Amino acid sequence: MKFRPLHDRVVVKRIEAEQKTAGGIIIPDTAKEKPSQGEVVAAGPGARDEAGKLLPLDVKAGDRVLFGKWSGTEVKIDGVDYLIMKESDILGILEATDTAQKAA
Repeated sequence: MKFRPLHDRVVVKRIEAEQKTAGGIIIPDTAKEKPSQGEVVAAGPGARDEAGKLLPLDVKAGDRVLFGKWSGTEVKIDGVDYLIMKESDILGILEATDTAQKAA
């Protein structure tokens, strides 16, 4: 099934956090917080201003983003969990630095 968000909404798939701490302690599922990072899977065309002009979104499919802990509505599409949220719920886009790109 294909899902296309409307207006200024985006579909985000959470990026799972590390299973271990820096010291090597494994974190059980019950103690983990839901990650606040995700990848944009789909984005709507944008919002409209008072004059009816379309304002395009700043995010696009494939962007890694940070969002608030309680942002969005959780949905399950074809057995996969997603979040649907407004673009304004996204705090920022994560961009790789030169040193991170060289390490990858």
